[in-house]
Amino acid sequence: MSTFQDFNLKKQLLRAIDDLGFEQPTPIQSEAYNVVRSGKNVVGIAQTGTGKTMAFMLPILNELKYSDQVNPRVAVLVPTRELVLQMVENIESYAKYISLRVTGVYGGTNMKTQAAKVLEGCDIIVGTPGRFYDLIMAGVLITKSVKQVVIDEVDVMLDLGFRFQLTSILELLPVKRQNLMFSATMTEDVDQLIDDYFITPHKISIAVSGTPLDNISQVCYPVRNFYTKANLLAHLLRDKEAYTKVLVFMPSKKNADRVFNVLYEEYDSQMSVIHSNKSQNYRIRSITEFDAGDTRILITTDVMARGLDLDKITHVINFDAPPYPENYMHRIGRTGRAEEPGKSILFFTEKEIPAKEAIETLMKYEIPMLEFPEEVPINMQLTPEERPVHREKNYNRNKGDDISGPAFHEKKAKNQKTNLGGKYRRELAAKYKKPKTRGDKIRNRNKKKKK
Repeated sequence: MSTFQDFNLKKQLLRAIDDLGFEQPTPIQSEAYNVVRSGKNVVGIAQTGTGKTMAFMLPILNELKYSDQVNPRVAVLVPTRELVLQMVENIESYAKYISLRVTGVYGGTNMKTQAAKVLEGCDIIVGTPGRFYDLIMAGVLITKSVKQVVIDEVDVMLDLGFRFQLTSILELLPVKRQNLMFSATMTEDVDQLIDDYFITPHKISIAVSGTPLDNISQVCYPVRNFYTKANLLAHLLRDKEAYTKVLVFMPSKKNADRVFNVLYEEYDSQMSVIHSNKSQNYRIRSITEFDAGDTRILITTDVMARGLDLDKITHVINFDAPPYPENYMHRIGRTGRAEEPGKSILFFTEKEIPAKEAIETLMKYEIPMLEFPEEVPINMQLTPEERPVHREKNYNRNKGDDISGPAFHEKKAKNQKTNLGGKYRRELAAKYKKPKTRGDKIRNRNKKKKK
């Protein structure tokens, strides 16, 4: 089995890797290192938690030499603000013993502050597509020196509607550059982006998205409805010794807040919730406290948790069966990282059975089902989305006639008149039997003078 010593890395990088406690490269890191270092365009497909960040950053850092120039030489694009902060932190940890400047830019904060940092100079800039594009348009971010561009979690970017900004940025970057794209899934939109901007890319595929990780045990519970799911979640979380670090995935921001409110009284200080409606400071603080172990429960949506590197998560609880089975794979990949054991629990209602079966078809694995605990109360309360839709009966005034027809009243007399055109022409027509033109008037006037 290969080691980081086989990569012929700089001593400074090897020392930083030792400090981080990494001993052997993951398959995606072993496959990508030499290809990225060769300068070829690369498309890497690997499951969440397999070390994609180090796979593209190690070869980049190994070849990046010291420079005091202001404009960045490497651009890294990621879908969310949290990923920007995490990516900057990761790069700084890898380059701990290298003289390197890394700057992160993202929306939701003062652009002038970030613009000032960019103008101070940096070697690597990490950003979300929206803020990255805004800085270019403002003339603050000069991209003429960019030699390598990395697009991480590209499928999420396209799902979030960043296509315009992403394609615009690729058009504004220098033509001669190395393109590196890494993602957990390959979609038609991603394929189209590759065809448009990547010339003969080298494709690396490690652990197909439907392959469950061997070190993650999975179980599922059939549950009646949303609030009964909340009762089951509260019941499971009472076992503090087993559920020491739990990531709860919700289908939407609204439902994330609902569950948070239900659990708040019992798990106030042990829990936090993050989604795009929360302030940036709150989101950063919640993730930091959860990662440090100050809180043990983090409720989130798929987009917010995508790509986040959170250590030692004991359980991933899927509050729903996601409609896209690939999202389930991303979720469970949050646990069982770095070959540590992890556990995944899925709650599903009768309506979610088709989604659950789609997940099992993708994985080619039937998730073991557990009986619903008798001690958990069943809550018959329904959310607005679960309530049956009652349609009002259309009572037609013409009894016995189900076919809608004209209005029941007659038009008023003034509304029955026909538009006959202008009054002047009607008067001429009545007097001369046909409308008069200006030429006719002149001829008639001349005839009268001759008489």
